[in-house]
Amino acid sequence: MTSSNTTIGNAGTLSQQLLDTVNGKSGSASGTSSTSPNSPSSLQQTFLQLLVAQLQNQDPTNPMDSSQMTSQLAQINTVTGISQLNTTLTSLASQLSAGQSSQASLLIGQNVLVPGSTTTVTSGASSGFGVSLSAAMSDVKVTIKDKGGNIVGTADLGAQPAGTVPVAWKPTDSSGNALPDGTYTVSAVGTSSTGAATTVTTLSGAQVQSVVQQSDGSTGLLLNNGSTVGMTSVAAIL
Repeated sequence: MTSSNTTIGNAGTLSQQLLDTVNGKSGSASGTSSTSPNSPSSLQQTFLQLLVAQLQNQDPTNPMDSSQMTSQLAQINTVTGISQLNTTLTSLASQLSAGQSSQASLLIGQNVLVPGSTTTVTSGASSGFGVSLSAAMSDVKVTIKDKGGNIVGTADLGAQPAGTVPVAWKPTDSSGNALPDGTYTVSAVGTSSTGAATTVTTLSGAQVQSVVQQSDGSTGLLLNNGSTVGMTSVAAIL
């Protein structure tokens, strides 16, 4: 046995690169391997080389069972098939992501409802808001407060079914005067069919400014309030 290769009987030579691959190393000691040892083609080539060496060096009095060889071939084919499937799925996921980004671009300039508890008043108009009901309510009441915590508006939505309910609110005080521009807090309480009071999830209205890619690779929407939300967070398009 030498430092660079190992000879097995009369079957030929198994290179150090092959042994390194079997042992899960990234390459030979000199680092000259040009193919990843964990790639499907490299693993398949290594398996076939080992199988041939095993056949050539088997004990004549106790030859290798053909069923074992068939089983080993089936295993390597399965591994190769799974690798090819993963490659196909990765390509499909990339195509779906590109298609989602293209569809998301159609939302630019649109007003949407996303999870949140604020609404913005600009030039006498509200960005809108809404509520999300997990179950039907016999009554839903909404309260709007300014940044000082003062109540500046209320809305009684009455009975509402489960789902997303957009709320149209005119930003005026009790005297009918327009409220100043700014950000207002929205809260809601619902009454169930049994008469129990339940806190209701609120939704903020905002305009989509652009489509961005989020840190996890998914498509996100940059809103005019400075936040970024995923496509799945959009509860309604106004």
